Amino acid sequence: MASFQLDDQVLVQETMFVRTLTLNRPRQLNTLSLEMISQLSELFLAYEDDANAKLIILKGRGRAFCAGGNLAAVHRHFLEGNLKYGEKVSQKIINLTYLIATYSKPQVSILNGIAMGAGVGISVHGKFRVATENSIFATPENGLGFFPNVGASYFLSRLPGFFGEYLGLTGARLDGAEMLACGLATHFVPSAKLPLLEKALISRAASVTSSSFDLAFISAIIDEHSLRQPALNEKSALHKMDVIDKCFSRPTVEEILSALEREAAEAHMADDDHRHEWLALTILLLKKASPMSLKICLRSIREGRVQAIDECLVREYRITSHILQGQISKDFREGCRAIVWDKDKKPKWKPSSLELITDHMVDHYFSKLDGDEELKLPQRSNLAAFANAKL
Repeated sequence: MASFQLDDQVLVQETMFVRTLTLNRPRQLNTLSLEMISQLSELFLAYEDDANAKLIILKGRGRAFCAGGNLAAVHRHFLEGNLKYGEKVSQKIINLTYLIATYSKPQVSILNGIAMGAGVGISVHGKFRVATENSIFATPENGLGFFPNVGASYFLSRLPGFFGEYLGLTGARLDGAEMLACGLATHFVPSAKLPLLEKALISRAASVTSSSFDLAFISAIIDEHSLRQPALNEKSALHKMDVIDKCFSRPTVEEILSALEREAAEAHMADDDHRHEWLALTILLLKKASPMSLKICLRSIREGRVQAIDECLVREYRITSHILQGQISKDFREGCRAIVWDKDKKPKWKPSSLELITDHMVDHYFSKLDGDEELKLPQRSNLAAFANAKL
């Protein structure tokens, strides 16, 4: 078994044929530092070439799997005048996301806690995603003046109906049962059973040949510890798929909002308090977010519906770079200030309303970058059949 220091940001255990990587910044909810991203990339690349590494387990220490990227560090570099730091972090996390999405060996991500932003990127693109009763999923980036990235336009656009648009635009949270029901998780394992699951994966990996240690074999092991269909909360948004598909299928954010407001008025007239409460919260989440971010997010998900993972990641990097440069709007800097830095939670968005944003302004964020600034994803070869097709 490999040794590690408890203060390492990524704990590494090499037990027979299984490699367990534990994100280890529990006080920071395991948000990804530049050092962690680099270390994870090096480990994944090394294990892909290691014949003795049959399975990767990725998990987090503490009450979070991973709450996203280290936005405080990005904002600190903004204040110091270093605008390139954010681009460097973005490039590295997108390259890691692509490596995981096209990885030739099975990865089991144990999402026992908060999984948001970049934490979703390094897990949901893997083959097996294990949720628990402690899981909390969200893509809250629009509320920070950013947008859901790390392949979000790929995986959100492949959820049932227009549920991805709902999640991406509102930043609404899902629990473990909801993650399983919509396909973000592949299994639901009660947290008390996780040690037994890890032990079973490690011991069974040692008892079979590499050729027979296939996806079906791993899935069967996880199935033994899983609840097949945990009950959905009666207030789950998945019970509202009729109104979600009706409203979030609209072509613009303005039309989505108008459709939701009409539904809310009808629910109020019908004294359907539960439905009206959910609609009012959904409208509030949209109105609190950056208008520019909402516009970018919707277009990104819509384009993602017809693009492969590599195309989505290249486009998301373009958008990220334009957001960091702040030529049209500086909402990301303002969001970091209000939510992460000063923590007054009162961002002042500019432009302040959807009506002030033109198509030409949105087009800017999707335009190609100058010269060598375009993202060049690493070459991947000899991919297994399931790589790049895991969702």
